[in-house]
Amino acid sequence: MLTLLALCAGLAAGRVVDSLDGVPRGWAFVRDASPLDPIRLHVALRQQGADALEQAVMETTTNVTNWVTRSGIVPVVNNDFVTIDTTVAKANALLDTSFAWYQYEDSNEPRLRTLAYSLPDDLVTHIDMVQPTTRFGRFSAKKSTVFEVHYPEEGSTSFVAAQTADAVSCSPVTPACLKSLYNINYTAPSTGNLLAIASYLEEYARYADLQTFESKFVPAAKGQNFTVQLANGGLDDQNSKSSSVEANLDLQYVVGVAQPIPVLEYSTGGRPLVPTKSQPTPPGSNEPYLEFLTYILAQDDADLPQTLSTSYGEEEQSIPRDYALKVCNMFMQLGARGVSVMFSSGDSGPGQYCIRNSDNATFFEASFPAACPYVTAVGGTVGVGPEKGVDFSGGGFSTYWQRPAWQDEMVATYLRDIGDTYSEYFNSSNRAVPDVAAQASNFAVIDKGRQISVGGTSASGPAFAGAIALLNAARKSQGQPPLGFLNPWLYNNSAAFTDITAGYSVGCSGVPGGAKWNATAGWDPVTGLGTPKFDALLEAAAPGVPNA
Repeated sequence: MLTLLALCAGLAAGRVVDSLDGVPRGWAFVRDASPLDPIRLHVALRQQGADALEQAVMETTTNVTNWVTRSGIVPVVNNDFVTIDTTVAKANALLDTSFAWYQYEDSNEPRLRTLAYSLPDDLVTHIDMVQPTTRFGRFSAKKSTVFEVHYPEEGSTSFVAAQTADAVSCSPVTPACLKSLYNINYTAPSTGNLLAIASYLEEYARYADLQTFESKFVPAAKGQNFTVQLANGGLDDQNSKSSSVEANLDLQYVVGVAQPIPVLEYSTGGRPLVPTKSQPTPPGSNEPYLEFLTYILAQDDADLPQTLSTSYGEEEQSIPRDYALKVCNMFMQLGARGVSVMFSSGDSGPGQYCIRNSDNATFFEASFPAACPYVTAVGGTVGVGPEKGVDFSGGGFSTYWQRPAWQDEMVATYLRDIGDTYSEYFNSSNRAVPDVAAQASNFAVIDKGRQISVGGTSASGPAFAGAIALLNAARKSQGQPPLGFLNPWLYNNSAAFTDITAGYSVGCSGVPGGAKWNATAGWDPVTGLGTPKFDALLEAAAPGVPNA
């Protein structure tokens, strides 16, 4: 063992490539890691340009795998990633670091992490990142953006009575309400397109609940089912005792808005696991975004969905920059291959605590991955006649990404209008979120046989994604390609949205008095461009296709 460790130490990295100033807020050191603790690491290889020679790609892979195998570790190569299953002792030597166990304040599942790691000088240009190392994040690898769930009292009939409410009143919100509110009358062909949702954290959409939902709220879809693909050890457990609210909400509203377009659920594993012989993933090691994106990007274009809705996120500052940039670039690849990707913008207004980890200064927090410029961030509204921004709609400005050119005009107008308000608390030159909005409160959902009321941008995300799926289907009917990466097209067609000028979002519980964003004329960090006018979007996406 000493001989091996000495060899590894001789191979140790020469340059610190990522480091944290200290243990992130909310986390605490638990104990030193045992040298024999198992750990799984993902080495992300730097992607070559489109014109790169195959030889250059092979050289990168070879250099990295040689570095790993010299340390007595057998790597597994999967496209742009090298996976390493090893021990803490070898990982410490390989990365010139010291892994330890850390735990988040409301969690009982510690994670193996470190505050810095290094790479050999000659590999720095070949490797984008190694994770999980400095990626602390929240207790859950992802946090559902369901904000509110209300269960009826035993024997209550109020939810049942609400089923017959006028669709336009949206009390509760149903697919009929959304279609009426946003003027969605188009019926897509039942073949030729695919709409997908991404499920994490052992949440599984339920077949029986979908059938009940269709019978009550979408009679035209009665009998439509969905398919499931499993990634990174994901399951399709219809008898799980875990919550299924998020997965059922996502599924029921993409089906409700976009039927009869086929729907697929990607069930991705990745919550920290206790290793077993049949499931040997080391605890605290999984990184589901990377696992999911690696899985889906390996598919042929013909097998990809045209629209993908995801209702998960976490504070951007909790994500190491290299990890965030890598994941965002993978979403860019999806967009370039014709997949329109929607993410809920979050449920904390300007931020949950608004305390910067690095120096405890007041700073507004964007949500990740919603702040990635290659996904469409969906905020929330409430009410009808008129709609207004809902008070939890997440929004603001990224720390990692500069503002894209397609946002410049509208966001610059907003910044000019608010003057110096809050200017010291966000980077006004960076990517702004959300891009768009939709209803986000009091959604009728069937979960484990009961009708419940659910709210959050977890609701607005799939509602908007359903509308985009219909646009992609309309384009397909004309022989046009799918919309793919949406955002430049959305901002070029801002007139196809209802501008929301009432309401506000609140947050920053860690700051005395909190803070809020206001919904205003034009783009704003509560509702983005506004809510969809489907007839106008349809005319822009597929001219001549009737909204009927």
